[in-house]
Amino acid sequence: MSGSGKPGPRTVFGFHAVLASLRADPASVIEILVDEARNDARAKDLVAAAEKAGIKMMRVPAKRLEGLQGGGGHQGVVARVLARKTGHSVDELLQTIERPLLLVLDGVTDPHNLGACLRVANAAGAHGVIAPKDRAAGVGATVSKVASGAAEITPYFMVTNLARTLRELKERNIWVIGADERAGKTLYEVDLPGSIAWVLGAEGEGMRRLTRETCDLLVRIPMLGAVQSLNVSVAAGVCLFESVRRRGTPKGFA
Repeated sequence: MSGSGKPGPRTVFGFHAVLASLRADPASVIEILVDEARNDARAKDLVAAAEKAGIKMMRVPAKRLEGLQGGGGHQGVVARVLARKTGHSVDELLQTIERPLLLVLDGVTDPHNLGACLRVANAAGAHGVIAPKDRAAGVGATVSKVASGAAEITPYFMVTNLARTLRELKERNIWVIGADERAGKTLYEVDLPGSIAWVLGAEGEGMRRLTRETCDLLVRIPMLGAVQSLNVSVAAGVCLFESVRRRGTPKGFA
């Protein structure tokens, strides 16, 4: 199994994402730009943390930040960072984990959805997120902002052949379970093993046929109201936290 990112400069904006980059890998932070009009405690804390880490700081007009970020959602802080390497292939990651909990995304190309999925995966203690290179969003500024820091610390692997990667996961005794609204049983009606890769497709399209056929098991989330489906990040949270509940170890799985 392969899947490690190539490093390169990118833009991170928002306090959560910038602080996460600073804490996770200060050497990757090239510079931080802060709105010259912000002198509140939050901005001062960030400036102090950056100065302590020896990171270049610049006070700039808000319009410059808007030009870098492409809008007004930067919260007054933008950083240029080197894209984080995961430090592992999927194989190397799994060698260090006794009971892997993974999230696999097939066709999630919207950066807002990817950011939300990374955030929920991190919150549930998932060890990594896997996606196909040809049908996935990469980690950029919008993903980092939505993920609220999770994009900087959650391993995200983009693999060449998703079906092959799923088969290799199965060879490691990791159950590949797909969430599919057409499945006969709900996730509450089946036994869930300790090692799981939850597979979800994009909202509307769902998983591709080959991905679905590669799964060991398909389950659905019961929809008790009028709506027929959930956003992929919400569905991911339901599935991942059901694994957390079954494991009985909410503080971590490693």
